[in-house]
Amino acid sequence: MENEGRLIEYAGQFRLLRKVARGGMATVYEAEQIGPAGFTKQIALKIIHDRYATQPEWLQLFIDEAKLSANLVHGNIVQIYQLGQLDDEYFIAMEFIKGVTLRALIDRHRQMGRPMSPALAAYIASRVCRALDFAHNFVDRTGRRLDIVHRDVSPGNCLLTWDGHVKLGDFGIAKAKTMIDPAARRPLMMGKKHYMSPEQILGGQVDWHSDVFAMGIVLFELLALKPLFTEDATDAAIDEVVVAPTPDVTRFIPDIHPTLDGLLRAALSKTREDRPSAADFGRVLDQYCVLHREPGSPERLQAHLADLFPDSYRPPTEPTPGTGTSSASTAGTDGRPSLIRRILGM
Repeated sequence: MENEGRLIEYAGQFRLLRKVARGGMATVYEAEQIGPAGFTKQIALKIIHDRYATQPEWLQLFIDEAKLSANLVHGNIVQIYQLGQLDDEYFIAMEFIKGVTLRALIDRHRQMGRPMSPALAAYIASRVCRALDFAHNFVDRTGRRLDIVHRDVSPGNCLLTWDGHVKLGDFGIAKAKTMIDPAARRPLMMGKKHYMSPEQILGGQVDWHSDVFAMGIVLFELLALKPLFTEDATDAAIDEVVVAPTPDVTRFIPDIHPTLDGLLRAALSKTREDRPSAADFGRVLDQYCVLHREPGSPERLQAHLADLFPDSYRPPTEPTPGTGTSSASTAGTDGRPSLIRRILGM
């Protein structure tokens, strides 16, 4: 007990293996964390670009991402391990995701001319909603509610692991009520304009309602395989999102189920109070899957990814021979009924 509160100082090392992605603010590398006695751990290392490290507003965003995300420990959120500084370089060590982005999945379906199963789309979206609900309602260790808003929900920030899990990442421009927002001091368009709510694209105050609007855009894109908003010029984009009537979803997806149509209409409402919470959004999607007898699961998503990305698919585990990568096999390798079939009386 006398050791409580003692500081343990340590020195760590990271070995950069390859560049994974370069964004506007930072570059992400696959790396190894190296420790004593041959310890290594595969991680992702996010290093802020030099030009932003010297600008207080952007450096603060980078630091806040690590501080804000570090305690968001949830199965559908990319985990943050450490914020570090070496001389003038800042970096974030985080969970390395083996898989693809939701953007890559949508693009692959579009390239193949193959619609995505509405149940699969609903399952993926429901998991992102779980991540958002956790962030929106998160409280710190003192019990203080932080009201975290992601502000950058988009297909590129939703990650799918090869073993079928869905992770929301990049809280780089997220904000909490306890943080100073650089956008509040001078005009900064925070986020991707094609996934912004009316209040966000106008530079107004945003809360969880804004993330739900963005989630509606993502679900639409999963179902339609095309973006909902397309204007590139800022003024035109503002007119498209704020002024123009909410697009009629059935015009783009004629066979959409009424449940999904009604959910999208609510999420994409220009009146923020009409939008559902992230929790309700996710629950409707889960109920849709159950009612259509297509409940989602990591195994189903894993099998789908293996089918769509046969050249790059690399599962972290090797399936037991005869069981496959999705739902368990009902027949053993010798042709006799499998244990599962015997238990279920099939």
